[in-house]
Amino acid sequence: MASDGARKQFWKRSNSKLPGSIQHVYGAQHPPFDPLLHGTLLRSTAKMPTTPVKAKRVSTFQEFESNTSDAWDAGEDGDELLAMAAESLNSEVVMETASRVLRNHSQRQGRPTLQEGPGLQQKPRPEAEPPSPPGGDLRLVKSVSESHTSCPAEELRRLSWSGIPKPVRPMTWKLLSGYLPANVDRRPATLQRKQKEYFAFIEHYYDSRNDEVHQDTYRQIHIDIPRMSPEALILQPKVMEIFERILFIWAIRHPASGYVQGINDLVTPFFVVFICEYIEAEEVDTVDVSGVPAEVLRNIEADTYWCMSKLLDGIQDNYTFAQPGIQMKVKMLEELVSRIDEQVHRHLDQHEVRYLQFAFRWMNNLLMREVPLHCTIRLWDTYQSEPDGFSHFHLYVCAAFLVRWRKEILEEKDFQELLLFLQNLPTAHWDDEDISLLLAEAYRLKFAFADAPNHYKK
Repeated sequence: MASDGARKQFWKRSNSKLPGSIQHVYGAQHPPFDPLLHGTLLRSTAKMPTTPVKAKRVSTFQEFESNTSDAWDAGEDGDELLAMAAESLNSEVVMETASRVLRNHSQRQGRPTLQEGPGLQQKPRPEAEPPSPPGGDLRLVKSVSESHTSCPAEELRRLSWSGIPKPVRPMTWKLLSGYLPANVDRRPATLQRKQKEYFAFIEHYYDSRNDEVHQDTYRQIHIDIPRMSPEALILQPKVMEIFERILFIWAIRHPASGYVQGINDLVTPFFVVFICEYIEAEEVDTVDVSGVPAEVLRNIEADTYWCMSKLLDGIQDNYTFAQPGIQMKVKMLEELVSRIDEQVHRHLDQHEVRYLQFAFRWMNNLLMREVPLHCTIRLWDTYQSEPDGFSHFHLYVCAAFLVRWRKEILEEKDFQELLLFLQNLPTAHWDDEDISLLLAEAYRLKFAFADAPNHYKK
């Protein structure tokens, strides 16, 4: 054990430099430090007299404190720090610096600085901005109409998700479907080439519609078109002829599925969106094509065919033999609803209502028979903005659509009334806001279940 004398020597202040002590700096402005020439800068500290302590005597804390010297109690360093802190700054310099900082900040922010005087400087009037188009973001208009090189696909999808403005919807749908290239300079040549290709198909195949091998297909198309909605549009002779050609050419060129009822409904949204580029119509259900030039109708027909073909390429298993795609999606819908709303699922099961009895049409027609046409167009804005929107995201839209009516479903206590309600849902007065709420709920379900499919499997 060390002696008390050694302990006191440890706490005494030495002449060596201490961490944090202030020393004169010698560098570019001073010659090298020479202890012989600058001996006065070093101050010697007198040794504190030691007090002899008897052996084996335990000193009190007061005696220990009085007989030792802490390094932080030394006066030199503390005095220098206090002197620096007490040194007063020039108030004029401080005010000038503060004013300069505020002035520079105001210039960067684009705001006027406050001036001395009884009144404040008047705020500048904001520049006039063009009104945002209804149902979409103005940036979408710029990205489509003002892009001179290419339109970024991811940015276009992001802006289109919440709805596309009507003025740019035709071009945006052609881009999102993959019908037109992103490069603006290549679009006219692509349009011309694809339109010529479509009419070459008509010249080559359409005359065979009355042949024995194709007459059943054409007859079914001819029967189904007048049953489509809206009747005010479909029953126009020019429109019926266009739809017959589109559906027949597609069926001939896709023998794996051929024509199946339900495909005919998928033509209408594309045709209406493209025709509205050339006519002013408040209601899409009452579009009149009689005043549209024949050449414009030909181009719209070709564009409609190619965009519908792009859509069907992603869901063709819905229309092959036994329609396995729809069977699988209906089963997935049943499993998903059983997880998100078990009470609704159990209520349907107790009354022996099978999902295939009402959801088959939802998958086959992509909800076109369940909501008005203008709501379908808004729905397809988002479908085309989503990866696999018509196949994968549509499942979550159907789940949100079913749960949307949970109150009415639980009130029905009879099989017949329950099934009639599900096949005739009261959506005649729905608008874009209702579709936006439906899509928001569908996105929430997708976020929760899409990457974890085992979560909705029992």
